[in-house]
Amino acid sequence: MQRDQLADFLRRRREAIRPAEVGIADGPRRRTAGLRREEVAMLAGMSVDYVVRLEQGRSSQPSTQLLGALARALRLSDDERDHLFHLAGHRPPPADGVAGLARAGLLRLLDLLGDVPALVISDLGEVLAQNRAAVLLGGDLRGFSGDRRYLAYRWFTDPDAQARHLPEEREHQARQIVADLRATAGRRSGDPAVTGLVERLRAASAEFRRLWAEHEVAVRRADRKTFVHPVVGRVAMDCETLVTPDQGQQLLVLTPADAEARERLELLRVLGVEEFPADTPVR
Repeated sequence: MQRDQLADFLRRRREAIRPAEVGIADGPRRRTAGLRREEVAMLAGMSVDYVVRLEQGRSSQPSTQLLGALARALRLSDDERDHLFHLAGHRPPPADGVAGLARAGLLRLLDLLGDVPALVISDLGEVLAQNRAAVLLGGDLRGFSGDRRYLAYRWFTDPDAQARHLPEEREHQARQIVADLRATAGRRSGDPAVTGLVERLRAASAEFRRLWAEHEVAVRRADRKTFVHPVVGRVAMDCETLVTPDQGQQLLVLTPADAEARERLELLRVLGVEEFPADTPVR
């Protein structure tokens, strides 16, 4: 761990970010260059004291989870993120879709979208980042571990995952999930992360085995789905998917499909409904 270099790098990256880039108002009385330490702490979900100690070279070695949170908060590029890991004495995460870190450019787009629900998803269906509008609409999907990180695994092994969608839409959603995973498996042929997930799904779900055997292939780009929210009820959303050039990550943008959906989404924003747990069943 190179404490002095790590401290200097974090301080300079914090000072280089304009507050507006991360959705913070840049008022006329602001004297701090870039972000304040407390703002970095808020964005990264850690204590201000720890951020101070990191910048002063007095901290213990940060975990990879903390480094990932700092990389997201400071909107680091892939190269900057890897440098951060090296300075902290850790091996950088792999540069594929299951790295667990959303790309800096996609995070900036999340900030710019504001009240439009949006998520960054890996090519295996792991939610890497989501804005607050997406959390209000569909719950916080970032806290899962193991195979439950992946949408496909939750869909075919957890009844509550399907319960959030209309019964008449579930077969369509299931087919899309499997077809998208099939496309990823073809593109990442021989990758143990992909083949292992597929084998565990085949062992866990007869429905998955049935759909996987049909060999349908389709990368999800546009769709319409109805969310069943526990407070405002049904919300029909159009889903547009933007894929990175290497197809490793996707930006999923959700827009209201009709006037009723716009009203219910606006009601959610006004109410500021507390984020319900991702495993909370809805009716």
